[in-house]
Amino acid sequence: MTVEAKRGARSGEWRQESRTRHFRERAIKVVLTGCAYASVLTTFGIVFVLIFETIDFFRQVSIVEFLTATRWSASFANGDFGVMVLVYGTLLTTLIAISVALPVGLLAAIFLSEYASMRLRRWLKPALEVLAGVPTIVYGFFALTFVTPFLQSTIFPNLQIFNALSAGLVMGVMIIPTVASVSEDSIYAVPRSLREGAYALGATRREVATKIVVPAALSGIVASFILGISRAVGETMIVAVAAGQLAQFGGPLESVQTMTAYIVQVASGDTARGTLTYSTIFAVGTTLFLMTLILNIISYWFVRRFRETYE
Repeated sequence: MTVEAKRGARSGEWRQESRTRHFRERAIKVVLTGCAYASVLTTFGIVFVLIFETIDFFRQVSIVEFLTATRWSASFANGDFGVMVLVYGTLLTTLIAISVALPVGLLAAIFLSEYASMRLRRWLKPALEVLAGVPTIVYGFFALTFVTPFLQSTIFPNLQIFNALSAGLVMGVMIIPTVASVSEDSIYAVPRSLREGAYALGATRREVATKIVVPAALSGIVASFILGISRAVGETMIVAVAAGQLAQFGGPLESVQTMTAYIVQVASGDTARGTLTYSTIFAVGTTLFLMTLILNIISYWFVRRFRETYE
């Protein structure tokens, strides 16, 4: 009887523990599912607000004028609403930024993966990623108070105080960690056997890096490029501080206004809710959202199309 009682007690404890474990697993599953759906619902909420407010804007402004006009002066009584001026400012600063970030980031990734020793890589990569943690407002003031005066005194004496060049250069420095980190992860994931096979055939380290490893990691590298471009397109504080607020088709040495800088200008002012000027920030925001969405779709397609799989 004693043995049977002990067995019954152990069986009851096991069943109780099994029920407790099952309850915990279900609770964790519910929490994780709720978090996943919350993120999706948040995205739908953002899209809904943008679409609703944008429709209200286009009830008052022709979409043809919005896409084809060449002037933007939304705060005036008889305003002009040609968003292409803001798109131009955004693309100009982004082009300058990626001309800095893409080559420097890729070369840094190749060095970290193919040339740096493990000891050097352990501290150099975190040191590079520290740049990503610097607040963007700090980058903006750095561009305004250091980069612009330096360029004025050395290369471009006609450079305006607020200009696209300084904002783009500093924005490029800001996104270098994004490009370098993602590219380095993709390059580092290339199997060692490919490198060893190339070395066995007499290839140099440079030839292995440029002709074997980089092509094998191309999908991840391109994804890092598009991620960096998306980051530059959506950057706010650097361009708001250093690029200016003059919506015009100017050159790199002149002041321009980006879409994000305009949104900051209106959102931080005294614009009354429900006015046409207030509605413009949603129309501009929708344009910016569509641009970044297209970039993300291109990135996803390219990764799926050209991704290399190794077994």
